[in-house]
Amino acid sequence: MINRREFIKFGGVAASTLVLKPLHGLANTSHTQNEYLAVHPFIENNPDAVFIMKTSVDNKKNAAAIKQAALDFGSNVFTTTSDSSKGVPFDYNVVIKPNLTSRGEWQEGYTVEGTMGVITDANFVEGIIERIKNLGVSAGNFYIREVNGTENLTDGGYAAMGSRTGADVKVISTRVDKQNADKIVWKDVPDGIWFNKIPYLWPVNSPNSWLLNISKLKTHGMGVTLCAKNLQGTIAANYQQHCTSFYSSMSIDSAHIQDKAKINIQNNYDRHVYDGIPRWDRPGADGGIWMETWASRNIDNNLTLKPALNIVEGVYGRDGNFVLGPHDGLAQDYMTNVIIFGKNSYYVDVIGHWIAGHEPGNFGLFHLAKERGLITTFNPSNIPIYEWSSDGTVKMISLSDLERTPLVTYYLQRDYDGQSEEYWHMCNEPFEYSDTGISRNKPGQPDTFILKNNYPNPFNATTSIEFELHKNGRARLEVYNIHGERVQVLVDGYLQKGSHLVRWEMNNLSSGTYFYTLMFDSQKITKQMTLIK
Repeated sequence: MINRREFIKFGGVAASTLVLKPLHGLANTSHTQNEYLAVHPFIENNPDAVFIMKTSVDNKKNAAAIKQAALDFGSNVFTTTSDSSKGVPFDYNVVIKPNLTSRGEWQEGYTVEGTMGVITDANFVEGIIERIKNLGVSAGNFYIREVNGTENLTDGGYAAMGSRTGADVKVISTRVDKQNADKIVWKDVPDGIWFNKIPYLWPVNSPNSWLLNISKLKTHGMGVTLCAKNLQGTIAANYQQHCTSFYSSMSIDSAHIQDKAKINIQNNYDRHVYDGIPRWDRPGADGGIWMETWASRNIDNNLTLKPALNIVEGVYGRDGNFVLGPHDGLAQDYMTNVIIFGKNSYYVDVIGHWIAGHEPGNFGLFHLAKERGLITTFNPSNIPIYEWSSDGTVKMISLSDLERTPLVTYYLQRDYDGQSEEYWHMCNEPFEYSDTGISRNKPGQPDTFILKNNYPNPFNATTSIEFELHKNGRARLEVYNIHGERVQVLVDGYLQKGSHLVRWEMNNLSSGTYFYTLMFDSQKITKQMTLIK
C-alpha cells in the first residue's frame, strides 16, 4: 500500500545520462536585437517531450521562494528569437490561464490556508510575469483570465498580484449575451463531438495573443486535474461546465452543440466499454458515461486552443477535492516541489498522473485523446522525459527516475458488481500498454544522428548546440578555431538515443569563426558558427 504522506523515490539518475546545458545565458538578451518572444528552442524542437524542473521551497506560505522558483523556471524556458516563425512580437497580448477554480468557500471547514492547493499559486504566476517583462513585454500586455473562482482575487492573492505586476486580472463569470459581446471570442469546432462553437474570454484565442496554460498539481473527480482540464476556465459561462452530466445540455444555445451529440457520445461510450477502458463500466449518471461526456467536451476545447506552453505548478500538490478529502474529512497539501511542462497538454498530463502516483492508462481521457489524434501514446514509458535544473542544466531521464507523491482521488470509485474500493483511492493498478508510442525517428532522418545549427548565431559569449542520436552510443562534440586547433571538447561519452542540448561558454576566446564537429557511429558532421564580442 502506498503511503500517501511520503514521497516514493525510484533510484537515481542513470550514470549514462549526460548533463547538458540550455540557453540559460539568454536571460539578459535585449529584444532590440532579437525581435520576438519565444519558448526555448529545445522545447519547440521536442514537442512530444515532457520536462521536469525540481524546486526547493520549504513551505507553501513562503511567497518569496515560490516567486523565485518561477523566476528560475522562466529564465530557462522563455527567451527571444530573431525567427518570426518561432516567436511572437513583443506587443502581443500574453494571456495566462492559471487554475482559479472555486475553492469551496461555501463548504464547512473552508479556510484560506487550508485551500491554498486548490489553485495555481499567485506568487508563481507573478514570477512568470516578471521574467517575461524582463524580456521586454510591457505590463499592460498581460491578461489573466478565468471564468470561475471570484474569491481567488482576494483569498488567492490574485488582485494584489495584479496590482504589483500591472497585469489585467479578471474572473469573468458573466454569460454570453449581447451586453458582453466584446468580451467573447467565438471559435468554430468543426471536428467536435459535443461543441460546434466555443466562446472564449477575450483575449483568449484572439488574434495577436500568446497563451500560457499554468495548471495546479491536484486531484479532482476527473483524476489528477492538470493542463488539459485547466483550459476549461478560458470559456465563457455556462459553456465551461464540461463536468455536467450526460443528460444536461449545459444551459447553452443548442445551435452551438453538434447535431446528434448525445447519440454520438452514447455510441462512443458503448464502444469504449466494449473495448475495456478501465472503470468505464461504472454504472449511473456519475459513472463512465459522465467521464465519456466530460472527456469529449474537454478534447473539443483542446482541439481549438493551442497554448505556447503547458505548465503544471507543483511547488505544492493537493489530494482530495476542494475542501473535502481523506484527512479527517479534509483535503491536504503536500510539498511536491516539481514543475512539469511541455508543448502537448496531454503528454504533460500523462506524466503528471504518473508523478501523482497513478497509472495513466487507467484514465479514459487519454484513450479518447489518442483516438482523436491529439497524442500517439498514453504510455508514460514512451514519452521522452528531460530533467531541467534551475541552474540551466538539462538531462534526459527515465520514468523510473521520477519522484512520485501519491495524491488520492474519488475518480470512478469501484463499488459495484461485488467490487469494493475506498472513496478516496489511487488508480494505480497495472495497465497493459499495447501501443507502440511516439516514434523519435522522423521520416527522412538519417539512421544515426543529426547535428543542428547552433543558437543563437552569431552570438556573444554563449551559444547552444542541439543534436539528436537515433540509437545509444558513444558521441564526441568538439570545437575548433579557424586554424584547425581544437579549443574545447564539449561532449565525450556514452549517450542515450534522443535529443541533446549543449551550452558553450566562450571564456576568453577572441571574436571570429569557429567550427563544431560531432562524431558518432564512425561518422562526423561539422558546422560553422561566429563569435562576436
